[in-house]
Amino acid sequence: MTDHLQRPGTPFETKVKSDSSRFERNQTAVADLVAQVRNEASAIQQGGGEKAIESQHKKGRLTARERIALLIDPGTEFFELGLYVAWGMYEEWGGAPSAGVVTGLARVHGRLVMLIVNDATVKAGAFFPMTAKKVIRAQNIAIENHIPTIYLVDSAGVFLPLQEDVFPDTDDFGRVFRNNAVMSAMGIPQIAAIMGMCVAGGAYLPLMCDHILMTEGSGLFLAGPALVQAAIGAKYSAEELGGAKMHSQISGTVDFREPNDESCIERIRFLVDKMGQRRQGVFDRQESKEPHFAGQEVYGIFDSDPGRQYDMREILARIVDDSQFSEYKSEYGETLLCAYARIGGFAVGIVANQKTHVQQVDHAGNKRMEFGGVIYTESAEKAARFIMDCNQNLVPLIFLHDVNGFMVGRDAEWSGIIRAGAKMVNAVSNSVVPKIAVIVGGSFGAGHYAMCGKAYDPRFVFAWPTAKYAVMSGASAANTLVEIKIKQLERGGTKLSEEDRKKLYDEVKATYDEQMDPRYGAARLWIDRIIDPAETRNAIIMALEAASLNPDVPKFSVGVLQT
Repeated sequence: MTDHLQRPGTPFETKVKSDSSRFERNQTAVADLVAQVRNEASAIQQGGGEKAIESQHKKGRLTARERIALLIDPGTEFFELGLYVAWGMYEEWGGAPSAGVVTGLARVHGRLVMLIVNDATVKAGAFFPMTAKKVIRAQNIAIENHIPTIYLVDSAGVFLPLQEDVFPDTDDFGRVFRNNAVMSAMGIPQIAAIMGMCVAGGAYLPLMCDHILMTEGSGLFLAGPALVQAAIGAKYSAEELGGAKMHSQISGTVDFREPNDESCIERIRFLVDKMGQRRQGVFDRQESKEPHFAGQEVYGIFDSDPGRQYDMREILARIVDDSQFSEYKSEYGETLLCAYARIGGFAVGIVANQKTHVQQVDHAGNKRMEFGGVIYTESAEKAARFIMDCNQNLVPLIFLHDVNGFMVGRDAEWSGIIRAGAKMVNAVSNSVVPKIAVIVGGSFGAGHYAMCGKAYDPRFVFAWPTAKYAVMSGASAANTLVEIKIKQLERGGTKLSEEDRKKLYDEVKATYDEQMDPRYGAARLWIDRIIDPAETRNAIIMALEAASLNPDVPKFSVGVLQT
């Protein structure tokens, strides 16, 4: 059985450096991945590149990131979400770095706000399909967490060559304006500043907000001069048709006319400073205490090789306050860790996959080895009960993924693995407290669902660069797909040599491995942010602070449970 029982109120005792060579090997591997992501992030943050940035400056306008830097409180950081959105996509159109819009959380006069900022250096800020989805994701985070939202608008509207994928559906362009209206009705403050072009349907976004600002030289119209001339044969200048002076003096559309970006941002900060404070969340928070161990040590603890073991408790000790956590049913269902702790002072419940193999005794008294990263019947039942307890006591939930899936085989089926798994999925599905998911390693199959994958409404989904995200591992999937392909070819009379089989396997595995990469998932908004493992604690604290802005927690009910 186990020997990890911990007295309440005592910090975790680390053992990670007992194998220094393994620690150093892991540290190097993870550090290399982190460096690669940082380098790619720097390139993405250049937007449309130097020439496009120079063109923006020649118009007397700042870039999206320059505007953000000026808007947020001095000395604070912009917590960007969706940096990798559209990564590797739209290459036939020259690409769309970060989908041409920058989103994330920031502090303005001490208040946490959501920023949605068009990047005019990327195709004039036009909306690609993923641009609309990224804006909607940011709005949905703001809606779930009651976060005041600021839009800095500088967009040419829909990217017309892809209009069929931008215009009509429930997660397309029109949903943005619907969300504006819903947020307003919910009492979530919204400020929109037109700091460039704002045309066609996109003109509705600022008009659905509480405050509208506009800089000189910007344009706000349903149809620009060229379209107006084509439609009705009339010729007007852009200023006459929809300039800042006209909308300020004649149409009365804008609340504040500003001479330049700097003045506009100063006015936004002034308005945010006057916002009242609504009732805060109901989740318990005390004074934060730093962990006893450096966050960078997780580089050496974590092992991305699925065949190797590591102790998830060592990871927790570098994330939670004072390195203290209290395990729930620590000697039962040990391949899932369930623990109470504090992170940034917030009381939290943690559900984490344990990657060490453990010996258990079944109901018949027989000893068996349970493999780390696999969810067994006992661990699923334990987690389901723990999740329900956290909901009963208004404790937010943190899920740390490194899961291969549920156990399979005769013994697992006889033990009721499907029933237990359904119970855990039910508890996750109906959970009403904030849920935050962090994918540290593998997140495969139904295990991904049970650990609160994207489909189960986590408030935020973060991933380490080491994350893998798919129905099953690359090797398993490749073997399955290759066998199917070989049988198809053989039925057609084609016999493959061993060399051809290996080539086919390598091709299939390469494609599958690419799709498992966290950047592939982040490009499609399955992941909100790829984080440095050493920054996991800070990312969770930011998410908890955002979640605490929403004081409304629905009644918890799980419906029918399979018992």
